[in-house]
Amino acid sequence: MKVEVLKENLKNSLSVTEKIVGKNLSLPILDNVLINTEENFLNINSTNLETAIKIWVLAKIIKPGNVVVPAKFLSSFVSSLPNDKIILDQKGLGLHIDCKNYKTDVQGFNPEDFPIIPEFKDAEIIEIDNKKLCQGLSQVVDIASISQSRPEISGIYFNFSKNTVKMVATDSFRLAEKNITLDTNTKRDFSFIIPQKPAKEIINILSDKEGGTRIYVLPNQVMFEFLMKEFSHPEVQIISRLIEGEYPNYQEIIPVKFKTEVVLKRDEFSDQIKTASLFSGKLSEIKIGVNPEKNEVEIFAQDPEIGQNRSNIVAKCQGEPMEISFNYKFLTDGLMRIKSSEISFSISSQEGACLLRPVGDSSYTYVVMPIRS
Repeated sequence: MKVEVLKENLKNSLSVTEKIVGKNLSLPILDNVLINTEENFLNINSTNLETAIKIWVLAKIIKPGNVVVPAKFLSSFVSSLPNDKIILDQKGLGLHIDCKNYKTDVQGFNPEDFPIIPEFKDAEIIEIDNKKLCQGLSQVVDIASISQSRPEISGIYFNFSKNTVKMVATDSFRLAEKNITLDTNTKRDFSFIIPQKPAKEIINILSDKEGGTRIYVLPNQVMFEFLMKEFSHPEVQIISRLIEGEYPNYQEIIPVKFKTEVVLKRDEFSDQIKTASLFSGKLSEIKIGVNPEKNEVEIFAQDPEIGQNRSNIVAKCQGEPMEISFNYKFLTDGLMRIKSSEISFSISSQEGACLLRPVGDSSYTYVVMPIRS
C-alpha cells in the first residue's frame, strides 16, 4: 500500500475511529486501526467488538493494500505533523510515514488478525434526517442505565411503525420518549435495542452533519451510515451489536389521567430547583407544592444540618392541590432536555408517575417517579 492524503483529512478520521479503541489486554489487535485502500479512498476501521467505525477519505492511491497499526499512537503522531500532504507507504507489516521533514516508521500487525466487520447485505433500510436523529437521541441517551439483571434497559429502544420512530430510554426511576416523523413509511413495523455507548458515538460523530442518515437493520446488528455530499459513497458507518431481549412495555407506566396539571416557565422552575437542591440533604429530596387557587407552585427543601429554602413560582394550575417529593436530579435532567420556554408538569397522584413535556411539542415525554413517603 502506498497513498497520498492530506494531513487534516487523515487526522480527523483517526480522531473519530480511535474513540472506541481502548487498552485490550486479552485481544491486543483491538488497540489498532485497519487502513484499507478502496478505489480513490482511504478506509479507516476500528472496533471493540461491540461497536465498529468505518470512515472514508479522499486520497491518491499509488499502490493498493492494507495495514494494521496502533490507533491512539498513530492519531497522536499525525496530529503533531505539519499541515501538509502525508505519504503512507506500507513496508512489510509496518507503515512508513513521510511528511515534509518527518520520515517515520511505525510497527504494524497482520491485517488477517483484525476482526471481520459485518456486511449489511439484505438488511432493512430506513432513512432519517440526521439532525432529527441526533437531537432526538440526545434527549434520551443519558437516561439509560447499565443493568446486569435487566440488560434491555441498558440501551436505547428504537420502535419503527409506519412513518414514525420512537426512541425510548429508562433506568426504572424515570423514562424519556422521543417521537420522530419519517419522510416515508417503513415496509413493516419492527424494533431493536442499541447499547448506550454506540448511541452516544452516533451523536458525537454525526451531530454536525447535514443530510440524511441511513439505518441498516439485521437481526443482531445495526448500522448508521452517512454519505458524502460530493459522491454517492459512504463517509462514515457506525456499526453496533444489538441487545437481545424484549423491551419493557413502558407505555403501561405513562399515565393518561392527572389529578393536577401545571404550566410554568422552564428556566425559572429549573433555577429554583437548583437552588433548593443545596438544601436537599443525603436523599436529594425536594418538595413541590401546587396551589391551584393561587396559581402558584412552591419548591421546598430542608436539611437539618444546613437549613431550609422555600421559593414560589407563578404558574397556570388546574386540578387538586398537591404536595409531592422528588429526587431533584431527576427533575433537572428532564428539564435540561426540554428546549421550549414553557413546560407542562402533570401529576397523576402523590405516589404515581408524573410527566414533564414541552408546551407546543407533543413529540417528547419525560416520565419521573416521585419519592414515596
